[in-house]
Amino acid sequence: MADQLRDQRNGQDLRQGVQGVPGAQGAQGAQDAGQARGGAVREEEARAWADLVATARRTVSDGLVVGTSGNVSVRVGDLVLVTPSGVPYDRLTADDITGVTLDGRQVLGTLVPTSELPMHLAVHRHTDARAVVHTHAVHATAVSTLVDELPTIHYMTAALGGPVRVAPYATYGTQELAENMLRALAGRSGCLLRNHGTVTYGATLDQAYDRTAQLEWMCRLWLTASSVPGLTPTLLTGEQLAEVAERLRGYGQPPRG
Repeated sequence: MADQLRDQRNGQDLRQGVQGVPGAQGAQGAQDAGQARGGAVREEEARAWADLVATARRTVSDGLVVGTSGNVSVRVGDLVLVTPSGVPYDRLTADDITGVTLDGRQVLGTLVPTSELPMHLAVHRHTDARAVVHTHAVHATAVSTLVDELPTIHYMTAALGGPVRVAPYATYGTQELAENMLRALAGRSGCLLRNHGTVTYGATLDQAYDRTAQLEWMCRLWLTASSVPGLTPTLLTGEQLAEVAERLRGYGQPPRG
């Protein structure tokens, strides 16, 4: 469910967003803001916040969320930076950095963290995630209402660890939803949330986002193929997906020496 826009600003002006994300200007602003509040913001945290804001804005521009629905988090050491509740992403600035510990204690910022904080923290505590993206993507949410598992319509299913499961419905922002999500994520890097949306994670914000976009695309593909009257889409077998998973291990450019 989308967080409702409300005044969490404590008298602060709504300023223009972080300029040049990631960028030195945004990073310096976050550092200054943290020091002014008595909690020093390291450069790494400031830059991670700038990247987080850029990713959150991308979910809107790419049509994966509407308004303030969905949320993003990134881990820096034992600190988890998260989008705040109910603040449009184009209004977030370097001064709005919001950070919590892994047990949910807020240590950076004055804005209330996202209402889906239990879900984000569950992923960060129980997986090797460094970044988490949650959206209300239309096609993925539609599929979550139809099946218990996304049919294996495309080989990129393997990039998410295997067939994508649908977590049973639970009220947004609850521990029950977080637990349902964790079960659906077992052995996977993404899942659907019944009548709600998507959750993906990765080693970076880019990877988490790319997995979200890929999941939404596969859901759209399945809905399109399955809507043709009188025809049933062919699906990939477990053996075929396993072969793809093996090939994906060597995909991309080798690391630079």
